[in-house]
Amino acid sequence: MSDLSQFVIPRGFRFGAAKAGLKQSGRTDFALIVADELASAAAAFTGNRVKAAPLLVDAEHLRATGGRVRVVAINAGNANCAAGQAGIDAARATCKAAAATFACKPEEVFPSSTGVIGVPLPAEKLIAALPELAKSIGSESDHFQQVAEAILTTDTVEKTAFLPFHMEDDNGNITEVHIAALCKGSGMIHPQLVPHATMLVYIMTDAKIEPVLLNRYLREAIEVSFNRISVDGDTSTNDTVLMLASGASGVDFGGQFYLPFAEGLKHVCRSLAKQIVGDGEGVSHVVELRIEGAASDADAVRVAKAIAHSPLVKTAWAGCDPNWGRLMAAIGYSDAEINPDAIDISFGELPICRNGGRATEYDENAAHAYIQQPEFSVAIHLHQGSGSCTFWTTDLTHEYIRINADYTT
Repeated sequence: MSDLSQFVIPRGFRFGAAKAGLKQSGRTDFALIVADELASAAAAFTGNRVKAAPLLVDAEHLRATGGRVRVVAINAGNANCAAGQAGIDAARATCKAAAATFACKPEEVFPSSTGVIGVPLPAEKLIAALPELAKSIGSESDHFQQVAEAILTTDTVEKTAFLPFHMEDDNGNITEVHIAALCKGSGMIHPQLVPHATMLVYIMTDAKIEPVLLNRYLREAIEVSFNRISVDGDTSTNDTVLMLASGASGVDFGGQFYLPFAEGLKHVCRSLAKQIVGDGEGVSHVVELRIEGAASDADAVRVAKAIAHSPLVKTAWAGCDPNWGRLMAAIGYSDAEINPDAIDISFGELPICRNGGRATEYDENAAHAYIQQPEFSVAIHLHQGSGSCTFWTTDLTHEYIRINADYTT
């Protein structure tokens, strides 16, 4: 698969960011993604029952337009959540102003917010920044990068991924189609995205794909990427993944499911998901969990999440302590179908546990040295069936506590 770090910007979109005055740091905090023409859209939102105001407005707008978006308006520094009717009003006011600026309907604007929960969003600051921001948007790589930077909160780096691939028509003509994506996320990361500090993801392509088919592509990609990560086990109120298709490449999928595109999109989403975990708050270790032999894929995910959310496991990783008994305990309370006497565990290629007990070749010093690496893998075989999953998570450090102990003060 192609290098995902080389800028390839899909045709039919413009980007830009400005300082609206929401971030105490004074950095850019308001970003726009603007489609030249009305774009097909598919989105997934948090499974948290407490949903931020922009998510409620987004769902309403997508229903009204049949899955079409012209402008994405993203602010950082304020989550616009738990603000009651005032939050809804602020989101709608922003949409109305953006619609007037870009000559579209308010329902064709998709608002997003990230930041502190429970603080009213000063929409007037966003509205005041719109005129100059609209003049500065563009389609070059630096414009795209402006958005990637503006949406950050506790993140330490921008997170982007790009993928060009070639489509051949019946006459042998080849056209290049682009996917570009950006996201933010560092803490409050355990996405539970359902069809109906925060993770925000925006994916653009210049292929022509109708909303129903676009939705299928997005669902399949989410399931093996954003729904397979966890930093701290907290599901945000604002988690959003939005995919837009401009059609500006001239390539029309014509209602057909194109497997190479689906696989490319999964590749892009997995890259972003792993970048989020790698930039987790206070992280010193990134861990790939490989669960095999589960009774079902769902059981494999249950085991992975039990391990990924265990403070005892995560603090052991932080201290490079190969305490595999904590893994066994988490497997046991995961609610997955297991036989305790059939569980195998390895750290990378190092045997740790065999048939539910300490492996005869277990080398504690080697295990300790292995998990001192900033990235390592843990393989677990349950011997119950053919279910499996790959899941990415982190350790839990003093730095995570420091960041979140004084987040608002």
